[in-house]
Amino acid sequence: MDTALWLSPAAALLAGYLLGSIPFGLLLARLTGAGDLREIGSGNIGATNVLRTGRKGIAALTLLLDVGKGVAAVLLGEAIGPGLCALGAVGAFFGHLYPAWLGFRGGKGVATLLGIAIGFSVLDGNPLYAVVFAGIWIGMTALTRISSLGGMTAAMSLPVAAAAAGRFDLVVLFLAFALLVLWKHGANIGRLLAGTEPRIGRGG
Repeated sequence: MDTALWLSPAAALLAGYLLGSIPFGLLLARLTGAGDLREIGSGNIGATNVLRTGRKGIAALTLLLDVGKGVAAVLLGEAIGPGLCALGAVGAFFGHLYPAWLGFRGGKGVATLLGIAIGFSVLDGNPLYAVVFAGIWIGMTALTRISSLGGMTAAMSLPVAAAAAGRFDLVVLFLAFALLVLWKHGANIGRLLAGTEPRIGRGG
């Protein structure tokens, strides 16, 4: 078997996973003396939980870095080989959700998924994926002050944006990512249905 047939795809997937699995929130919280995020608030390693430490600047930096690793994984995958951007995206997304270094217990994927959307927007020369995702995430979160609802709604909008752009190959990929985001937000969905999901700025 020609190793070239699998070496480049494997490299794109692995590079994406290694990028995605960097727990920026956890590392930044520790470096700034905010403690172990896994023992704070929801126990999640993402920006929303960093915000619960009161470190707004660190939360913003965590958000940017989690977005950035999604962008980087998509672009790096394409640089490794034409068409391998999707494998880079898959690697990054699963790396963030299931990092080996943290016992496969990672974040919920919303910020990294935004990064992936930005990466594909750059490659396609079409800002639609990134604009729709970011607009709905920000808009829904601002309207409801519920971070989880904004993130889940944005994730579900992504396959719709891909369909509108005529990228039906990406519809399948983005739909799979969106369903995983919903899966990771199972506890949040339960609290939303019970009316007990915390709102930003209200003890959440």
